[in-house]
Parts: sequence; C-alpha cells; structure tokens
Amino acid sequence: MNIAFVEPAFPQNQRRFVAALAGVGAHVIGVGESSEHELGDDLRGQMAAYYQVGNVTDVHQLNEAVEWAQRLMWVDRLEATIESHQMAAAEVREARGIPGTSLRTTWLCRDKPSMKDALRKAGVPTAASTAADSATEVSAFAEAIGFPLILKPRSGAGAQGTVRVDSMADLDRALGDYAGSSSIAVEEYVEGHEGFYDTIALDGQVVHDWATHYYPNVLEAMRHRWISPQFITTNRLTDSPFYDEVREMGHRVIEALGIETSATHMEWFYGPKGLRFSEIGCRPPGVGAWDLYSASNDVDVYREWAHVLVHGGPEHQMTRKYAAGIVALRPEADGNIRGYSGLDDVNSRFGEWIIDAHLPDIGTSTQPIEAGYMANAWVRLRHPDYDTARSMLDDIGRTVHVHAG
Repeated sequence: MNIAFVEPAFPQNQRRFVAALAGVGAHVIGVGESSEHELGDDLRGQMAAYYQVGNVTDVHQLNEAVEWAQRLMWVDRLEATIESHQMAAAEVREARGIPGTSLRTTWLCRDKPSMKDALRKAGVPTAASTAADSATEVSAFAEAIGFPLILKPRSGAGAQGTVRVDSMADLDRALGDYAGSSSIAVEEYVEGHEGFYDTIALDGQVVHDWATHYYPNVLEAMRHRWISPQFITTNRLTDSPFYDEVREMGHRVIEALGIETSATHMEWFYGPKGLRFSEIGCRPPGVGAWDLYSASNDVDVYREWAHVLVHGGPEHQMTRKYAAGIVALRPEADGNIRGYSGLDDVNSRFGEWIIDAHLPDIGTSTQPIEAGYMANAWVRLRHPDYDTARSMLDDIGRTVHVHAG
C-alpha cells in the first residue's frame, strides 16, 4: 500500500508514525516543510519518496505534492495526524479521489458548534452550545443558558484558547481577547470529572480503545502553577458499567459523524448530569498518550494504527496489563531551571514502575504552564493496579520540586 503522509519530521513524534507505516510494509510518500537533507538518514530511509512544501496547511501546495506523488505511483491513502493539518488533507483527498476521512466528517470534527449540533440530533448528550459571530449573540446565549460558560475557538485543539466565564463582567473581558475572531464557540459549562476516550476505528467499527482520566480537569490544571497535573489511562475498561457507557457513547459519535477508518480522540465529562460528550478530534491524541497506551498494554500502538490502515485489521489485542500515567512537574517560577529535589526519593520508591522522565538541563529556559503537560519536566509510570498508579503519580507531584527563577 502507498500512503502519502503529511509532515513526517515535525514535531518529533511524527517520526513514530512513519516508522510504523514502513514497519508494516507501506510505501510512505512524505510531504513536509523540512528540506530533504534535514530529515536524517533514518527517516529518509523509511520513505519511498519525499516532497517539500512551504506550508502543509496550504491546500494548493499540498495538492501539488500529492499530484506529484500520484504521477510516481498509485496513492491508496493520504494521512494527517496533526489537528491543524486535517482540513487541508481532507480537501486534497476529495480533490484527488483518495479514500479516507471525508471533508464533511473532517469539518464536523473540527468545528465545535457543528459537531455538537450533529451529535445532539443523533441523541448523544452534550452541553448546550452555539456559534457566535458577535458579542451580542454571545450575550444572548449567556442570558438564555446562564453562567458559567466556556468560550473557545471554533476549530481549536484541546484546551487551547479555552476560557471559563462566570459573569457578564468576565464575559466582556474574555471577548476582548477574541477581538478579530470571526466566530467563536460558546458552551454551557458542564460540572464534573473530565477524561478522554480514544479509539482506532476500521470501517466505522472500533478495533482498539482506551479510556483516560485527567486529575484535575484541564482548565483548572492550566490556571494554577502549584498543581502537578496528571492523566492516567485505566486498565479496567472492560470491568465497569461506567466504561460500558463511555464506549457506547464513543461508538455513537463515530457513527453520527461518519468516521470510517481513523484514529479518534474524544473528550468527556461525568458529573451531576451524567456522562456528557465534549469534543472529538479525528486523529491520534497528543501529549504522548499513545506512548502510555503502548506501555500499558506491552503493544506498539503506532504499529497497530499502521497495521489497521495497511492490512485492514489489528495485529495484536490490548492486554490491559497496566494502568499508565504522566505527572507534569511545574517550575516554581518562570526563568531558568536551577535544579531538582526529591528525585532520589521517588526513584528509590517507584523506580521499577517508572517508564521514563523528562528533566530539562540546568539553565534551560522554563515554558509557561499554559504550554501543557510536557512543556517542562514530567515523569511517566505504569502499575498493574490503577489506584496504586494514581497514588504514585500524586506522590511524585508532591515530592519532586523543579527549582527555577
């Protein structure tokens, strides 16, 4: 099978997808923004061909690249795994007659108000929401629904650009930050615990899935430096009626949005109103989630994704042997890393369960906490018992301190 893959070199994790595709026998045609000599021998050796463009999100440039590839060989699929690349890839698929996620499905997965409308019509429980093109429309929605509300870009990824507002004064201030945006998504705030449900689907049927929990919820984690946030994937997915409900909701979302063969990443909340769907990306999750899924199942999830695309089915089943999670370790202040404390303690207690860690060198500039879970230091671990794994992550977050200034 010949697969055109968008942006094989950046970010670094993209190389895992190329290696997986090549590893299961695909001929990979890379389309990226790096020059060919910058790719390195390993990456270039995993691709049958490579075409450089100035901007992979420019539909005209991406179309030219795929047209070039089609002159070399039959192109069976065009794949993009980054959120911002999805729409361009879908437009080129449609223009060049290549199978894959349709333009309609990609739009529904990118545009949050349209997504919510389609899912409500299919009976999937979601928060009340609207697309607002003016401050007047936002205010009218606030008066009808009440506070708190969530404001976010219509096509943003994850929590990027997302704010909570609790009053008209908050709303007025937040709208100032959106000045220049043609339209934003406005949603009812849903109280409850937050998590995500990820899948690899084949012809609309889930062949692999995982459920993962945030502690605390993302917006709270991104507001406070003192929090060492974490997320942890459960190995109890098949043992609880709650996860049965999560899985059933995910399957209904896939059907309602017309997702066929693709990875997906779905966010959800569970609280006083029960389970509520939040949003979906028709792509793999970010923040190294697939690394945790691989470690928790002793299975290479990147290769599983590639095997589904190339061979029409999974190579292995998930073992659910471990729960696995990551804890982000925030610097005590912005500036430069000065040192760490507590590392010897956690290594002596949990060393056999630690998968890996990222500890920036002394002198490295810190990143803002809003940059996410892997922006600064972090530790990842696994354990056969979910509750034990979570308590270990809590302990590491309390014990390890990143000194900076």
